[in-house]
Amino acid sequence: MPSIPVVPENHNHLLAEFDCLDPLLSALRFDSGRLKCTCLAVSRKWLALGTSAGGLHLIQKEGWKQRLILTHKEGSITQVACCPHDEDFIAVATSQGLVVVWELQLERRGRPERVSVSSEHRGQNITALCWDTSTLRVFVGDSVGKVSCLRAGSSKLGKGSAFVIFPVQTVTTVDSRVVQLGYQDGRLLVSSLSRCYLCDTEKEKFWRVGNKERDGEYGACFLPQNRGLLVGQPPLLYCARPGSRIWEANFNGEVLSTHQFKKLLACPPVPLITYRNEPNYNPAQSSPQSLGFPKLLYFGDQNLLTWTGSAIYIFTPQNGQVLLWTEVKDLVDIAVHRNELFCLHGSGHLSHLSLLSAERCVERLLRRESWTLAAAVCCMFQHTITTSRARKSIPIDRLEYLKSQLSSSAQTELINQLEEVILKLEPLDSASSSRRSSISSHESFNVLDCGIYRVISRRGSQSDEETSSLMNQSVSEEERLKEFSFVQEEDQVDHDPQSAERLEADRPDQGLQFHLPLSFCTKHPRIALQAVKDSVSSFVKKTTEKINTLQMNSELRHRPEFKESAQPDTLAIYNEISNAEADMDELRSATEQAVSEIQDPLVLLDPVCLREALMEWLPVLERILGPAVLLTASVTNSTLDGSGEDKWDRDYLSICTEQQRESSESVTEEAELGEKEVLCEKQPMVDTTENVAALENHPEPIRVASPTPLPSDLEANLSELATLYTELSCFRNQQEVPESTTFLRRYFFLLDQERVRRMCLLCHQQRPEMMSSFSEAMLALTQSSKVVEIIQRGDLLKSLRSLRELQPWGAPHLLAHFHRLYEKHGEAAVRSFSQFYPIITPADVETVAQRSHFLAYLDNLVHSRAEEHRLSFLQSLLEPESLRQDWLELVLTHDAPQHADTLTSDGRPRWRSHCFTWGYGRLLSLLIRLPADISSKEKMNEMCRSHGYWTGYLYLCKELQRRTEAFSTICQLDDLSLLEDPDGVEPHNLDEWKLLIQLSQQYCRVADPQLATDVNGSSWSNGSTNCEGRINPESLTLLLARTLGPDRALELLHECGVQVVLSAHSQLVCDLLRVSQICFFLFLIFRAMIQTMLERCDRFLWSQHA
Repeated sequence: MPSIPVVPENHNHLLAEFDCLDPLLSALRFDSGRLKCTCLAVSRKWLALGTSAGGLHLIQKEGWKQRLILTHKEGSITQVACCPHDEDFIAVATSQGLVVVWELQLERRGRPERVSVSSEHRGQNITALCWDTSTLRVFVGDSVGKVSCLRAGSSKLGKGSAFVIFPVQTVTTVDSRVVQLGYQDGRLLVSSLSRCYLCDTEKEKFWRVGNKERDGEYGACFLPQNRGLLVGQPPLLYCARPGSRIWEANFNGEVLSTHQFKKLLACPPVPLITYRNEPNYNPAQSSPQSLGFPKLLYFGDQNLLTWTGSAIYIFTPQNGQVLLWTEVKDLVDIAVHRNELFCLHGSGHLSHLSLLSAERCVERLLRRESWTLAAAVCCMFQHTITTSRARKSIPIDRLEYLKSQLSSSAQTELINQLEEVILKLEPLDSASSSRRSSISSHESFNVLDCGIYRVISRRGSQSDEETSSLMNQSVSEEERLKEFSFVQEEDQVDHDPQSAERLEADRPDQGLQFHLPLSFCTKHPRIALQAVKDSVSSFVKKTTEKINTLQMNSELRHRPEFKESAQPDTLAIYNEISNAEADMDELRSATEQAVSEIQDPLVLLDPVCLREALMEWLPVLERILGPAVLLTASVTNSTLDGSGEDKWDRDYLSICTEQQRESSESVTEEAELGEKEVLCEKQPMVDTTENVAALENHPEPIRVASPTPLPSDLEANLSELATLYTELSCFRNQQEVPESTTFLRRYFFLLDQERVRRMCLLCHQQRPEMMSSFSEAMLALTQSSKVVEIIQRGDLLKSLRSLRELQPWGAPHLLAHFHRLYEKHGEAAVRSFSQFYPIITPADVETVAQRSHFLAYLDNLVHSRAEEHRLSFLQSLLEPESLRQDWLELVLTHDAPQHADTLTSDGRPRWRSHCFTWGYGRLLSLLIRLPADISSKEKMNEMCRSHGYWTGYLYLCKELQRRTEAFSTICQLDDLSLLEDPDGVEPHNLDEWKLLIQLSQQYCRVADPQLATDVNGSSWSNGSTNCEGRINPESLTLLLARTLGPDRALELLHECGVQVVLSAHSQLVCDLLRVSQICFFLFLIFRAMIQTMLERCDRFLWSQHA
């Protein structure tokens, strides 16, 4: 790989492409020749793409998912604009000159609707759209110079606002085609082919910007002054001029200055950082560029963006400099939002670029594991990477890790260049960077004619104060260290504001009234080290004294015979250390013995033997790693008079301590402990039973960290045994000691989190407290994660983005964060978590979310798959198999018709009740079509019947060969389509036809009175009285005639004792069927004759040939 050239130091930013939109375009069929993207717009949430077929595709930027398609029959889409202050509105212009404003209504989950339509520019080519920055108003410009204003109505503005049609107003007509429109603070900026105009839309006044005309496409835009000291200032205008020039004008249209970028563009282009190819920077100086900028866009932080067909240019107009320019091929249109831009190319290709500093680019490339690109950017922009400021985002260890990821054989030159960059790195807040910033802020310079820089020091600058700062450095350093060491003492002293004021008044004024941190000033090392040593020694001494005091007080509570004057025994300390080592050896020995026993298959596969092996190991674990209460209680095997009394005293003392803690917060720690002891001793012993009950009901705290450091091999064996014991005690009906939930809370730091999660899912219905304890433990374990801070801010999209960056994911940790998201956002969080499948499964979500919210999640998850894969995907989710009935019951009881609408009082199907809409009908149809055994299908069949889901009931009756029940239900529902449809139940033989005819004759008399007074509104289709398709002897006769013929059908009816009087229409159908039968018979005869003639001809020809 050749050596990478270095970019000049005046370039600190670049354009980078991190996301590939090619899969999105393929899904939208934009890669085909018939459909082409014609325009685009972008907002905080949406990417809008207009097509040549008249469709507007709304793409959600979070995940690049298509949410809506808005169709237009008025031609292809030529312009699109998103409302900047309300993303629920979007304006579209078509090739026929029609302008449509859509209200998406996504928040209310309604259908998008056209709230305003303008045909003011019909027959003209609309060239520009621009939204008002505060109201629902759109400005439109066309190819003849006409500018109009279109106001949109909305239900958000109040009752009746959506029904008000506002007239289209013509704002002005300029001398030539409108190139670009802009709006800011009540003023409209119109850029035409010849000049720019400024319009006050409230006072209806117009100004021309500048006096000189131009000829060609030149853009113009507003630049808001909303940064730093410029906040509150009126916006500035920037208008493009020929020869790479841009006018800067005030808000009244008066030209203030002209920015000339022709010579500044003589620099080489900054390479585009993209995954498509390697960045290539050519440091050779290019010639000045004389360009015309067709559009100007406000971009990023006080920048201007423009482009030509082959390059993108970004300027900083405040200092008149070129931030960067980059070569990008075949550009047609660009849409920007903040620091990201979307480019539409002539081939229909889309690219998503971001403007960011070099160090931020390297950070994102490292996060995406693009090692070669990250190393190339480090080498090209090493003047930015090596500064101390970049250490905050790119520490030295990350660059070392980047170097280790490069191929030593194929990327030797790149590794050598990266090593040179690492050697030049400045540490965080280094002395050199501090001196540079100090000199730049305190000193100025001018250039003499001979080329020498003359530095002029200012009064009060750092150079004047350096001597006095060096003299006072040691004193100020000691004062700061003393303040650090006295923090513990200040907490115990009452603050007196008057004394503080006197102390502040008595303090002598040393040097300046404010302090400048001169980190590069040298100080005597002996003074600085001595001050640090004294401060740390004082802090350690005071902390040790306080810890000893607390230990003595706690020992006094348990050992009244201890004397305060006694000194700690050195021998006892050594005994404690040796006892800890002996305990650890004993735990290791017991663990190894248990592991060796369960490796025997006869022990592992026998629950009784396995339990015995674990119960031998469990007492050692509880005695060494158990909670403090268990440790003290297991010292001796005494009765209630011994260790039982001690346990009661400790538990009773802890309750008293918690009761007194709230009332003694203002007392110092030593006095507080003593007072609690006295109060606890004075408590009457009458309430013993109440305190014992309180202790039993109080849940045991969860321990997520080991109380003692454990070797890795011992910890692995302990984790295996502890997890095995938890699973065994959870799935056995016997009560283990300790109980599984208690064991989980007590030894969670030893358990395998993934195995415990699966165990809690399997036993969730019988033991819900296990899952709640597991969730509580994971919440405590993940409390220090950075994602928790982002979730607490309440931004769902940022929270989901931060969770996706936590790869590789772990289901237990992700489930804990899902708990927090669900508490914050409810159903919205549940719906969004389908993107984390299969890490988070539906069984996980079901344990956290409400049943109705879980149902929405499951429906979204299943229908996110292709239609041909949904059934198999749903089958894979049913683990365990019992979830099938649970989910079916859940779907049948949510967003479903009332029982009175589908069932009669005696439990029979109500007439035409199968036509009701079920909220989760698609999910229902998938659930009942899943492969299952006979017993499962029978259970599902009964559930469908009891809830009145007749479509599923008929399907399952057909699967279970319960055809008599199916025919009876169809006759009661009285819908002939249930027999004729492909999924219908059609009779197979004459006996079934006879049964069906008899059932129809029986239920036909019952259905007729219901037509007049039916609870479904006397109809089954939106109040219609259309009763076609009813099941009666006549309709069955016609259906049978199509199968057997009219004459055979009538004979069968006579055999059943049914007298049918056919109507004229039915008689005509029967006659036609007879004629068709005759024709069919004739066709068969003629076909047989023709076949016979052909065979004879064939034999004759073969005989002649022989």
